[in-house]
Amino acid sequence: MEIKIKYFTDAIERLRYIDGKSDWIDLRAAQEVTLKAGEFALIPLGIAMQLPAGYEAHVVPRSSTFKNFGIIQTNSMGIIDETYCGDNDQWFFPAYALRDTVIHVGDRICQFRIMEHQPAITFLESDTLGNPDRGGHGSTGKA
Repeated sequence: MEIKIKYFTDAIERLRYIDGKSDWIDLRAAQEVTLKAGEFALIPLGIAMQLPAGYEAHVVPRSSTFKNFGIIQTNSMGIIDETYCGDNDQWFFPAYALRDTVIHVGDRICQFRIMEHQPAITFLESDTLGNPDRGGHGSTGKA
């Protein structure tokens, strides 16, 4: 699958798979951002894409983002659908700082993967699902 991509800056690395070991692709900060604890910023990621019809990108923090930068993604996971594909539709990371931090140009702060849209489904109402209970919320791994 080929995807048309626009870069807003030459200051960030071009997108690539990391050593071919993951199906997630890292995204980098395209601008230096200084945040104090409690502040919010939309951190530009320096790219726009034309996703194929029927696909969307799921954007999430990297596992080390909070440890390294003290920021969390305010919407937990970003969804970018194929209609967000204009020349100025740059991707952003909505960050909330839990400590004072500086994010530098090129820092890997999040990652994405491309997924097909959910198929059309119909919900069938029922009084029972007919399956054994697992023990309720948070029960996995308890004896």
